[in-house]
Amino acid sequence: MATVDDFLTLDIRVGTVVAAEPFPEARKPAIKLRIDFGPALGVKRSSAQLTVHYTPEQLVGRQVVAVVNFPSRRIAGFESDVLVLGAMPTEREVILLCVDRAVDNGTRIG
Repeated sequence: MATVDDFLTLDIRVGTVVAAEPFPEARKPAIKLRIDFGPALGVKRSSAQLTVHYTPEQLVGRQVVAVVNFPSRRIAGFESDVLVLGAMPTEREVILLCVDRAVDNGTRIG
């Protein structure tokens, strides 16, 4: 069982997708994202398996929630800096978590 202290070690923030493109090289269908987390963190990259419900064009301008303090991972030659969060009703589907009102990029989730 996780503790509150375990949760508090995660740095979860809101950012805005500024660019998105298909990622055909990925083993599982994915989209490459560039996400603006504001002046303190800047723009970070992520590979997200969102292709069941989203196209790259639908993601640009959208605010997303991501863990920003995991180590980067190399995925099919692409450096993924953050983990975008979503609900997973099935193994292939990801429904993005989002805020219901716009907030500043970099706003912490707690």
